[in-house]
Amino acid sequence: MIDLHMHTIHSDGELVPAELVSRAGRAGYKALAITDHVDRSNIEAVIENLLKFTGNLTAAEGVKVLAGVELTHLRPADIGEMTIFARRLGADLVICHGESIVEPVPGGTNLAAIDAGVDILAHPGLINEAECRLAAEKGVYFEISARKGHSLTNGHVGAMACRFNVEMVLNSDLHSPTEFLTEEFSRNVALGAGLDKNNYAKMRINAEDIIKKHIL
Repeated sequence: MIDLHMHTIHSDGELVPAELVSRAGRAGYKALAITDHVDRSNIEAVIENLLKFTGNLTAAEGVKVLAGVELTHLRPADIGEMTIFARRLGADLVICHGESIVEPVPGGTNLAAIDAGVDILAHPGLINEAECRLAAEKGVYFEISARKGHSLTNGHVGAMACRFNVEMVLNSDLHSPTEFLTEEFSRNVALGAGLDKNNYAKMRINAEDIIKKHIL
């Protein structure tokens, strides 16, 4: 398993990074990204702390770990600047909290995040055609989410991604130790979104490619 959207106590998750990685290894994960929520108030501290943690990991842990961030509830006009800033601070992966239908995310967030070239647009909600076309051009991945609430629009996201040739990844958006994914559950999330086994296999390959890009 590879999961590119996970939270720790550095935002609203329940686990410290060490326990997250330990539990992930026991659950059969081979790689993950810690992507805690950030805005202007905490982005520097979160990235600094995560880089300290990932820099101290060894092969003995058995899990490859990326230090990432999830840009969350920002003004759309700030997303481009914050994406650049996160990467300058050393973030391996920048994802953006998309316009989920269950949270009051500012309108225009999806478009601003795609235009900024974030790596992954998390739970994009009711993504539109123009945004899909731009995501395909920019190489931004759409997330199929296993998280309650955010998963409500997976069918729409998957259909639009397939229609406009946008690459996808499947993530847990984990906050709790009860939310680790299994292979069977992940596959069922994809099938429940109207995707097929080939789409699911491609999402797994996409996740592997993202890990390889950052960890040789």
